[in-house]
Amino acid sequence: VQLVESGGGLVQPGGSLSLSCAASGFTFSSYFMSWYRQAPGKARELVADINNIGGSTNYADSVKGRFTISRDNAKNTVYLQMNSLKPEDTAVYYCSAHRLVRYWGQGTQVTVSS
Repeated sequence: VQLVESGGGLVQPGGSLSLSCAASGFTFSSYFMSWYRQAPGKARELVADINNIGGSTNYADSVKGRFTISRDNAKNTVYLQMNSLKPEDTAVYYCSAHRLVRYWGQGTQVTVSS
C-alpha cells in the first residue's frame, strides 16, 4: 500500500495550493479518503473526507468554504484544493485511506507565510 502526497510548498496568505495523493496497492474505489494535518506542537486533525464514490464530503469548520476535497477513482487519486490560505493553515498535510483499516501517506508540508 502506498499513498504519496504532492503539491505542498510555501504560499503567501490569501493564496492557493492544490494537494494530490496518488494511491496504489489497494482497491481505491472501496475506501473513504481523508486529508489530515498536523501543526507543530498540535495533535493531528481531520481537514476533510470524502466517501468512496465521491458523493459525500465533510469538512472541519476551520476550512469550510475555503478547501475542497475531490477524488478521481479512475486515477486512484484524491485532491485537496486550498484557497484563501491563512497562516494557521501551516502544517504537514497527510492523506489517509480507511475502510476496516487506515493507511497513511508520508505527508507534505504546507507553509503559509508572507
